[in-house]
Amino acid sequence: MPVSWTMLIVLALAVAGFFVTRGRAVALADGDTRRLHSRPGYYGWNAALLAAVPALFVTAIWRFFWPGTSPTLISVVALALALGGIAFALSRTSPAFRARNAVESIVKALLILCSSIAILTTAGIVLSMLFETGNFFSQYSWTEFFFGTTWSPRFGGGSQLGMLPLLWGTLYISLIALVVSVPIGLFAAIYMSEYASPRLRSFAKPMIEVLAGIPTIVYGLFALITVGPMLRDYFAQPLGLGSSGSSVMTAGLVMGIMLIPFVSSLSDDIINAVPQSLRDGALGLGSTHSETIRKVVLPAALPGIVGAILLAASRAIGETMIVVMGAGAAARIGVNPFEAMTTITVKIVSQLTGDTDFAAPETLVAFALGLTLFVITLGLNIVALYVVRKYREQYE
Repeated sequence: MPVSWTMLIVLALAVAGFFVTRGRAVALADGDTRRLHSRPGYYGWNAALLAAVPALFVTAIWRFFWPGTSPTLISVVALALALGGIAFALSRTSPAFRARNAVESIVKALLILCSSIAILTTAGIVLSMLFETGNFFSQYSWTEFFFGTTWSPRFGGGSQLGMLPLLWGTLYISLIALVVSVPIGLFAAIYMSEYASPRLRSFAKPMIEVLAGIPTIVYGLFALITVGPMLRDYFAQPLGLGSSGSSVMTAGLVMGIMLIPFVSSLSDDIINAVPQSLRDGALGLGSTHSETIRKVVLPAALPGIVGAILLAASRAIGETMIVVMGAGAAARIGVNPFEAMTTITVKIVSQLTGDTDFAAPETLVAFALGLTLFVITLGLNIVALYVVRKYREQYE
């Protein structure tokens, strides 16, 4: 029996168990639900959860860790667990049974499980990167990786895997993107929250947020076809700075446009959350509208604004498609924004795709690069947390 059918049968048994157990509880109370400790629905939910949760959990674990197991065996075990759960719920059903407490305990356990999955997933990602990074450094010098200025992987031997050109390209492109997105997004948020009429706000905010829903491949095509040639023809070539449409500036500008809604939408929500009493107090003391925004509203909203900027920075650091199509794949260190460069994420993809030897340092370097990105992002979070705590103490 296919596993999908087994899951549907388990859910059907859970539904049946709900109504059967609920009806049994009412019958034991002689139709007077006031004699029951809990409402009748809790007795039904107790049976449904005991039937569905263990069966579905065991099925998922079994299929994940032992995918070669016979589907028939999995189906038999799952159905046995579902029927056993219903039978156990029926045996416990009585007017004095604390069904509500039992259901709440099961739901609490499920919530803890969901929280644990998120934590364990993060730990698994970090551990996998650490182990594979350790394998990489056992084959390649860590000093050459962290301080090398040449990126030239060769699977036949003689590779130079210095990450500084990739790190420079990542930070350079991300910086340009933030220079574009943070002022525009923050000023848009200030206007929408403090100056715009409700009618204009109801139209402008959704239009800005549309930018967040555009696929990154579309932004990449926009960078490749429109922005890149425009910068080359009107700026790079006339100034003698380059003749390629793929450049740091191309990727940075397009990425900055993509990040505008991340900054504006979150900043707008944070600014609107500032208590109106702070504005009224500043205006009552004689401050102008602009002075109130600069000296009261923005400092009070600064922790949230820092969070929005951090989200935009993390998004910029992890972007791939726009960089591939807009900035090229050249690993170099330079200050000319009209030259082609690349980022860490692009090289992670390139090193892990294709028919490659997974045990080779040229492939394992992708995990070292990923761990580097993780450390950078962690550093951004620590800095943001420091700023948030510092200013939160002043306004709570």
